Amino acid sequence: MIAFEEVSYRYPNTEETAVRNLSFRVEPGELKVVTGASGCGKTTLMRLANGIAPQILGGEVTGTVMIDDCDVSETPVADLAEKVGTLFQDPEEQFFALNVGDEIAFALKSRGMTPDDVNTRLERAAETLGITHLLDADIHSLSEGQKQKVGLAGILALGPKVLVLDEPSANLDPEATEQLAKILDELKRAGSAILVVDHRLYWLRDTADEVFVMQAGEIRERGPFSILQDDALRARWGLRRDAVADPRATLPRVKVEEGLCAEEKAGAVFTAEKLSFGYPGRGTIFADAAFAVPAGITALIGDNGTGKTTLARILTGLLKAEGTFALDGNAVGKEGLMPSAGLVLQNADHQLTMRTVEEEITAAMLAGRWAKESRSGWSGDLGRFEPSDKEKARLEALLVSLRLAPLRGRHPQSLSGGEKQRVVIACALAKDPRILILDEPTSGLDGANLASIAGILREEADKGRAVFLITHDLELLDACDRALDMTDFQSLLKDKAS
Repeated sequence: MIAFEEVSYRYPNTEETAVRNLSFRVEPGELKVVTGASGCGKTTLMRLANGIAPQILGGEVTGTVMIDDCDVSETPVADLAEKVGTLFQDPEEQFFALNVGDEIAFALKSRGMTPDDVNTRLERAAETLGITHLLDADIHSLSEGQKQKVGLAGILALGPKVLVLDEPSANLDPEATEQLAKILDELKRAGSAILVVDHRLYWLRDTADEVFVMQAGEIRERGPFSILQDDALRARWGLRRDAVADPRATLPRVKVEEGLCAEEKAGAVFTAEKLSFGYPGRGTIFADAAFAVPAGITALIGDNGTGKTTLARILTGLLKAEGTFALDGNAVGKEGLMPSAGLVLQNADHQLTMRTVEEEITAAMLAGRWAKESRSGWSGDLGRFEPSDKEKARLEALLVSLRLAPLRGRHPQSLSGGEKQRVVIACALAKDPRILILDEPTSGLDGANLASIAGILREEADKGRAVFLITHDLELLDACDRALDMTDFQSLLKDKAS
């Protein structure tokens, strides 16, 4: 169903070949995995499989890509879409509608299906992904994990025989990831040919028929999933683990209660009391909740859509909530938490605004200094700020520690997903914040960069910072000291209601 024969590709206006000499097949009933370090060419391979490259992006292709006996370079993308279902790394890139039900039905209606057929397929796909209760929801109000499920539901509803999935587990909680593996296994048995591009590997242990390891645009290793059990191989190519234990049950819990005692406040970097918040028309999420967080790494855990990102936005001041907050025992004033917090959003594109990676990090560093100066009564012009020698040294250290030095002159929007993620992490650290909040910071990262991020977060926590980590990544949870569980907020809410 998918056949690459000696395929090489170069993007337009570049001299460097993005991928070279790719040859492999994915037959009906097979699932094959493409992995490798960030920027190795995985996403380019996916774009070649669905015709986006070269038909939409341009560029030059040599060799042949065949999908169901159709030459991809000569078949219109619209025709290929009848055969290939693609889930992009950022599902928002493929949304057309405003609510979930309309989004899943969009492609079905565009193909002229009857209303009964549309409804049947829509309901079946929504039930398969467990999102029936979201069919009337505003698509932009969903968590990133819920958006991932909506994007996949839209593909499954069409029933393509070829699936190309780019980082499909990136935003899913462990239970949803396990469910996705079962769905893909069922599709295999039904005869689908499936190509998965992913950094996370453990979840495909019992489903993958072959693994391709890419580096610098080439397939350097290939074989059954068992090759990933080789520690030396994974270290050589910077890969994630082949098997992961679930540490959630053993992490100590931060108490969520109605009030805090003096002892809890005394040992905390951050405290929240009488925290209450709800979105209009969507009910209450937090009601008179209190918790205290000491220095260290605290994981915010819970299923997709339970309020983790909402809590992060409250902690950074992006959302206003009722309650009182304190840092190091001092009440937070009118300026809110924003000046003291560094934030890494789940979608890195939302935070990248400058022309180069170096400018992006420098701007964040100067903004952090400006925020501190403003609290001291300074009212100058941020545009006149210049980095000090100390700040320049910190910039260089961040570029090196996050493996961004070779990319310092690149435009941030030209980077791979994992590279963008590292840039926004560098920006958050550059602000020198008291609280550091990261929302799925490793969703697009390979094994080497995950280990690097975990090490950096540990260093920051050991300096006395409170690091809040929203993550479903079981490998990253190993670096956490404790967990703040969203189910505890829900339990408190139910207790108050009763």
